[in-house]
Amino acid sequence: MASTHLSLHYHVVFSTKNRERWISEPHRARAHEYLGGIIKNMGGVAHAVGGVDDHVHVFAGLRATHCLANVMRELKADSSAWIHKELGLRAFAWQEGYGAYTVSASLIQAVRRYVINQPAHHAKVSFQDEYVRMFKHGLVEYDDRYLW
Repeated sequence: MASTHLSLHYHVVFSTKNRERWISEPHRARAHEYLGGIIKNMGGVAHAVGGVDDHVHVFAGLRATHCLANVMRELKADSSAWIHKELGLRAFAWQEGYGAYTVSASLIQAVRRYVINQPAHHAKVSFQDEYVRMFKHGLVEYDDRYLW
């Protein structure tokens, strides 16, 4: 082929350290916008960013040259520094790990809606139940001892 053509879309979920409720309503929209901006500045496409007080969902299209681990390291480090400085939450931290799932281009709109509607979703479903359900749906092996 004369050029490279790809469609790489990732749904990434990560929580605040110890799932503490740091991302409250007054700050949530700004934090989500900032996370999307980091993705854009790295050359990706932020399809949607959503979440609630203790975790976020980032749905993004990435380039072939992106390494997911590097994207996540930069996303967490940059956003954490911003949250400390701009929101004044000096003790804020992200949990070390994350869950990441690839998404077919045909499901972009459905996953986008899911990510944007996180507050309504979590009025009915806990983060723990959601996360385990995502593992099962994505065929991800896990050990309960290392989830929380």
